[in-house]
Amino acid sequence: MLDLRYRTILSVAIPLMASSFIQSVVMITDSSFLSRYGIVAFDAAGNGGLIFVTLFVALMGMSDGSQILMARRIGEKKEHLLAQIFGTTLLVNVVIAFILLIGIQLFLPDLIRSFTHNPKIAEAEIVFVRIRSFGLLFSMITLAINAYFMAMGKTYMILVSAAVIAFTNIILDYGMIFGNLGMPSMGLAGAAYASMLADGAGMVFLIIALVLSEDRKRHKLFKSLRYNTESFKSLFKIGSPITLQLLVALITWTIFFIWIEQKGEYELTVSQTIRTLYFLAFVPIWGFSSTTRTYISQYLGNKSYDAIKTIHRRIQLLTIVFLFGLFHGALFYPEFLVRLINPKEVYIEGTAEVLRFISGSILIYGISSVYFQTISGSGNTKVTFYIECISVGVYVVAAYLFLKVWNWDIYWVWAVEYVYFIILGLLSVGYLRLFDWKTKSI
Repeated sequence: MLDLRYRTILSVAIPLMASSFIQSVVMITDSSFLSRYGIVAFDAAGNGGLIFVTLFVALMGMSDGSQILMARRIGEKKEHLLAQIFGTTLLVNVVIAFILLIGIQLFLPDLIRSFTHNPKIAEAEIVFVRIRSFGLLFSMITLAINAYFMAMGKTYMILVSAAVIAFTNIILDYGMIFGNLGMPSMGLAGAAYASMLADGAGMVFLIIALVLSEDRKRHKLFKSLRYNTESFKSLFKIGSPITLQLLVALITWTIFFIWIEQKGEYELTVSQTIRTLYFLAFVPIWGFSSTTRTYISQYLGNKSYDAIKTIHRRIQLLTIVFLFGLFHGALFYPEFLVRLINPKEVYIEGTAEVLRFISGSILIYGISSVYFQTISGSGNTKVTFYIECISVGVYVVAAYLFLKVWNWDIYWVWAVEYVYFIILGLLSVGYLRLFDWKTKSI
């Protein structure tokens, strides 16, 4: 079981943060390439990518549930059950991935056309998402392996996998968007193919890493690899609320961007730039969120309840330190960050003002996310789903008022982030203080 030293916490979190940072660099590179290729391609990839990620979280939710379940078994000293959980997760991911892929190919295009104001952006989004969706066939395996490594705290494998994905994606982007390195010039479609093929490269690396892993041999992961009904029931019980929670959150953000697209092209381009840079701030938050789930699940499995406050205090402190280190540019030199994404002068000042304005909301999220992920790591994932629903419900109402009723300037529209993060934090803290959540059996 993982100890509580800062060094150990960082050994789990830093590879995850580095992995998220690499993914953010990939997103920034994609956006930078596409903004120079054309604004329609830039906006379409932003909205299309958000739609894809919204569907992709169906896989992420089950894999997060698998991570919590395996970490709990490690804490309970029942590591012989990991193979069953892993095999069940893999099978569930395969089924979900094929359902999503078929749905995207057959039904999503008409849906995109129905809610997108600009027909050029709509058709470009359809091209992007249809190609990008084949990456689900790689991700269904990648996420199952990631869950296994994260449950044990062996997150450095995920870091290397992310580096492989990033390197492959950037090279293919450079070649396939503009026609460099002897590759065809494919524009937006090239960006989609690059991301999809990069996912395949990451999957190949993780399979090799798993085959060579001593832990895999110790847990007899392949010898005992099979579907197990009890594991499925536990996985579904823990993972399905996380899936619904993530879907609700991302569907809400997708609606937010649809409303912004309907407001105007300037507002959409500013917001897509903000969204890209936002992911820099999410790097430490996501890294420490996964770390929190693993720690909480292991320590509850071991019935070490007194350690919870120490886990909270140390992870929150580290989150704040790393947030400032990675995202201080939003306060002190936002124009420089914006130019990395979109160098067109007409967008720089307005985007920089919004970026500086929302930086405080990220700090609130960094602190509150530790409480929220504690609830998730304890196995009370139905509660996190309810908290998410209430938070995004308030978010949607606020966004509708800001955009549709009061027609605020895009600067003030982004105040909805403060609304969401504050509600999420207050509900999470309230639940942890008022209810008995530590003895949840999973």
